[in-house]
Amino acid sequence: MNKQDKEQAVLEIKEKLDNAAGIYLTDFSGLTVAQTNELRDELFNAKVEYKVLKNTLVKKALEQCNNRFSAQNEKISEFLKGPTGIIFASDADPVTPAKIIKKFFDKGEKPKLKLALVEDVAYESKQLNQLASLPTKLEIISSIVGSLHAPISGIVGSINALMRDLASVVEEVAKKKAS
Repeated sequence: MNKQDKEQAVLEIKEKLDNAAGIYLTDFSGLTVAQTNELRDELFNAKVEYKVLKNTLVKKALEQCNNRFSAQNEKISEFLKGPTGIIFASDADPVTPAKIIKKFFDKGEKPKLKLALVEDVAYESKQLNQLASLPTKLEIISSIVGSLHAPISGIVGSINALMRDLASVVEEVAKKKAS
């Protein structure tokens, strides 16, 4: 890779970092080709980007960043050793990659999470279960909508019960007058 190619690669990595809501550094060593393809497919279906990049290029891109990851530059650099796959999580759902990694890790203890940065919080490998248990943005929104809908359903139910009771009273009065 010549100098111009390296500079272009650093710019592309920087752009991915600028657009990511979270990043996941994984150790993919020991994964078979089939496992790697399955992992890539799951991440692709979740609209998450997974790349294997040179650690030195990632470090250079981090140095040029002025975003949420620049404050964690040193911490990230500590984990950029050995084979590293990087998952760039979108704003739409930065927690889904943790759920996918955990699912694969539970099957065969690979890939290993080195470090995850989500919403300006760093999670190391021992915190994968904690991170994977966080609700996704869609789950949070569904929960809020459900909570908002519950009181409305209760009010509608109460009104229907009153109407039903009133109808029963009117029917009983009508029966008594008829007899």
